[in-house]
Amino acid sequence: MKFPNVLTVNQVVEIIKSKVILKGNLNNLISGINEIHSVEIGDISFVDHPKYYNKVLNSNATAIIINKDVEAPEGKTLFISEDPLHCYLDIVHHFMKFTPQYTAIHPDTKIGEGTVIQPNVFIGENVNIGKNCIIHANVSIYGNTEIGDNVIIHSNTTIAGDACYFQKRATGWVKLSSSGSVKIEDDVEIGCNCCIDRGVSGVTFIGKGTKLDNQIQIGHEAHVGAHCFLGAQSGVSGCSFIDDYCSIWSKSGVNKDLYVAKNTTILAVSALDKSIYEEGTVLFGMPAEDARKKWKEMAYVRNLPELFSEIEKFKKR
Repeated sequence: MKFPNVLTVNQVVEIIKSKVILKGNLNNLISGINEIHSVEIGDISFVDHPKYYNKVLNSNATAIIINKDVEAPEGKTLFISEDPLHCYLDIVHHFMKFTPQYTAIHPDTKIGEGTVIQPNVFIGENVNIGKNCIIHANVSIYGNTEIGDNVIIHSNTTIAGDACYFQKRATGWVKLSSSGSVKIEDDVEIGCNCCIDRGVSGVTFIGKGTKLDNQIQIGHEAHVGAHCFLGAQSGVSGCSFIDDYCSIWSKSGVNKDLYVAKNTTILAVSALDKSIYEEGTVLFGMPAEDARKKWKEMAYVRNLPELFSEIEKFKKR
């Protein structure tokens, strides 16, 4: 998320409600806030787990909220806090306040020539919809969404709902409020009852010409490339990158933070739990592996009863 105006380090301290200790370059200007996988130069990010200290400290972040007293990397600003998550949320909530909307379509919505909006559609603030689109009845398009030309969205689909992103604490679950957006490129078609979450701080992306069947979930900051196809009841978890021309068939899922190479096919009822870097791979199973290998394994399993029967006969002999 980019701020309306750049902030000084002292202005950020005023927004954060808890005590922080400053280290490093105190003259930096901060232009946005992002998580580690979306962070850019000028951003402030946060880290509260040793597993990710080095990754964040060596990232493009200009400023970092951290719960360990370490030396500031050259040129960066550190905000040392006992609870970086709540500092992060203080900043997000300062800029992202929920504002009730009393009309179905926000008056500032930009709708292109030839686009049809059917009855009972909700469109929130800061939404741009291109030309010659069809938005069917009962679709909800939350704020901070960009939709290209010739896009079809079928009934009861929700675009840019909050990410399902929570951190477990002793007192319960703490929500990481979503301040990101959704971008849908030209010639995309989205079926009924789909959910495409907005990014927590970055962009959830659907590439040109991609087609989604019904009842599909796309997680926060996922990237689904151009000309992909997703079958019914499939899902892509947060922050995963699906490259162009991939097919994910019905009832299949891609775990979080994975990369899937171009022209990959994931066959129906499969679950991918590791990145795929070789283009043109065909995968099947739980966990998903090379389909030919998986089919051989299944054939061997089917033959096990007969094999054990032969072993028993051999023992008797």
